[in-house]
Amino acid sequence: MALLREREWYAISLRPQGQHRRLRDAVTRAGGHLLALSPLRIVALDGADARSRLRDALAASRCVFTSPNAVTCAARLQALTTSRTIAVGAGTAAALRRHGIANAIAPDRMDSEGVLDLAELQAVAGQRIGLVSGEGGRGLIERSLRERGADVVRANVYRRDVAKFSPTALKRFDALPAATALFVTSAEALDAALGQLDGERRAKLLAFPTVVASERLREACVRSGFGRIVVAASAQPTDLVQAATTLV
Repeated sequence: MALLREREWYAISLRPQGQHRRLRDAVTRAGGHLLALSPLRIVALDGADARSRLRDALAASRCVFTSPNAVTCAARLQALTTSRTIAVGAGTAAALRRHGIANAIAPDRMDSEGVLDLAELQAVAGQRIGLVSGEGGRGLIERSLRERGADVVRANVYRRDVAKFSPTALKRFDALPAATALFVTSAEALDAALGQLDGERRAKLLAFPTVVASERLREACVRSGFGRIVVAASAQPTDLVQAATTLV
């Protein structure tokens, strides 16, 4: 991406710890600076139940992976061999390719609604469908598939733990100028971030223009008190940054 503006601008990423690189690279290419403010960390699950559920999910007639983290953590437990695989988005499909699944289907709309609109998941009554995810995530997919009559085998392969902001990160946050965009790609991360901020810092965060990855996240931001919100074309870093450069 070419440099889009001459003056400096900043962005905040709420991605989990250690998962900011691609977004940072996209922001840098657009002439910006990224503050990694991680309110969560990903913890892979490695118990007997997780392994058993994953085997059953991969053996189903279709298997849905809900995030790159789901792919990475599942691959630590066993080789990913499954016949008909569905990815929530392009990032998840790319992660699957890195682990040997080259033919995963991904919707153009990279969210739960996009997955549920796929033709492969319409007439699923009586079918067994695997769902590889993290604890608490993508409840809409599981609930909707069950309502359509599917037997959903859910395998949780990771959990999200709250990560406390460091004093250094908070000091950098305090120094951010008004020309700063907030990226929101997870309602859970947003709640965890807001829950750690005092009143003054919370008010500062709410005042920043915000880029979200879906309409559902826009609604979550409205409920939290954000005012200036734009929905990016997708959760891909280039689309998030393109939307941010219209705001700052």
